[in-house]
Amino acid sequence: MKKLTLALISVLLFSCKTEKKEVPSPKPNVVFIFADDMTYSAINALGNKEIQTPNLDKLVQKGTTFTHAFNMGGWNGAICAASRAMIISGRKLWEVSEFRHNWSEGKEFDKTWGKLMEGAGYDTYMTGKWHVDAKAQKVFQNVVHVRPGMPGDAWAKENIGAKFKTLKESGKKPEDIMPVGYNRPQNENDTTWNPTDKKFGGFWQGGKHWSEVLKDDALGFIEQTKTSEKPFFMYLAFNAPHDPRQAPQEFVDLYPIENISLPKSFLPLYPYKDGMGNGPSLRDEALAPFPRTEYAIKKHTQEYYALISHLDFQIGQIMDGLEKTGKMDNTYIIFTADHGLAMGKHGLIGKQSQFDHSIRAPFMIVGPKIPENKKIDADIYLQDAMATSLELAGVEKPEYVFFNSVIDLVNGNRKESFYDAIYNGYIDLQRMIRKDGYKLIVYPKMDVVLLYDLNTDPQEMNDLASNPDYKEKVETLFAELIQLQKDMGDSLDISKVLHNYQEKK
Repeated sequence: MKKLTLALISVLLFSCKTEKKEVPSPKPNVVFIFADDMTYSAINALGNKEIQTPNLDKLVQKGTTFTHAFNMGGWNGAICAASRAMIISGRKLWEVSEFRHNWSEGKEFDKTWGKLMEGAGYDTYMTGKWHVDAKAQKVFQNVVHVRPGMPGDAWAKENIGAKFKTLKESGKKPEDIMPVGYNRPQNENDTTWNPTDKKFGGFWQGGKHWSEVLKDDALGFIEQTKTSEKPFFMYLAFNAPHDPRQAPQEFVDLYPIENISLPKSFLPLYPYKDGMGNGPSLRDEALAPFPRTEYAIKKHTQEYYALISHLDFQIGQIMDGLEKTGKMDNTYIIFTADHGLAMGKHGLIGKQSQFDHSIRAPFMIVGPKIPENKKIDADIYLQDAMATSLELAGVEKPEYVFFNSVIDLVNGNRKESFYDAIYNGYIDLQRMIRKDGYKLIVYPKMDVVLLYDLNTDPQEMNDLASNPDYKEKVETLFAELIQLQKDMGDSLDISKVLHNYQEKK
């Protein structure tokens, strides 16, 4: 009898084990934090010891950093518009330049980042800078405080080029002609602009700094997620550190002018600025006087760093809010920016160039099983963030999404970049290929070809294109750039520039 009882118990236990079903793990939450105009080198933990970014440093320390994340270019001076359209749609530069018109006609919203995540069961949320042709409310379920391309759009749309020309011809004072905040500082006594003065509007419009409003918005939604069983996807798009670079006084005080150094590649004037579209008529470049002065660059850098530190503080509070939900063990944070910024390097101020300071952005990912304090130098596009989130959400990447998830690179299943080369195009004025440690830049309107060895010259200060020893390298990269143009749907014919280069040699 005793043996029979034991046998029955064994059968019952076996039956229970075979009938037990695996409970699927809940889908992870994804928080995407997007900065504006933030260059790859503007984080303390990534080598810039002049800037204070304790919370971004934590992302570097707690996660994996891609040290070579690039934007693909732009179809006008607002590089951010192209960058954001690519990340929302997953499409490459020249494809999305056409595709975005579907949004204005009310089409194809189901193929956007937010809708793909929503279809996977996510509560989706967006606040901050948008600057995409699609309506934010058509892409995300929960939307608050949709911001324009930059704080104070009326201020931004002044005819800067005409005003600058008038200033030069009239001999009048800058403040009499140029909008406040442009063509300054003229010297150390120029007090026409104060980044902490709320009378200038910009980030102060509405009474509270826009970065602080975004932080409050994010914390409000995070509080709601505490009682929800659904996974959430947050798209938090700061306008900072885009100009007008305004921050509270305590953040400006972190950066005394005497402690700010000039960039190694500082120039009073970039020799090709006009032919490559970076002259005084370009809004970004009109922010500082021509020729550039050491003091002006240090002053703009001071305000840039202050706004980044203020942004960093808001990110810290968002991270604290996420920790309090108790869901951080199933939450991924991805941080990047829409492109970089020159801030005096090569005599430039803005982002409309092919130098790394302008096309390269920080990129960090933190979350479950993400290696800590790991750095990967494989080339990626910053728009890979979209495909990465889809993989985390268990969504099969649609065929129309050009960009790739970085997860295989993060976990070591892949060592090499998904991209044979990095491409960038700006209107019809600039083209670039970055491959095998070299960068080839072409200015088609001027018949200018530049070549840089990035391993020995990371600041891109020594052009090798005129060196006969590098003629073959130029020709090889040029041919590859032309092929890459075809792959990217880029119709600009630059073959004549190559022919002229060969004729000169």
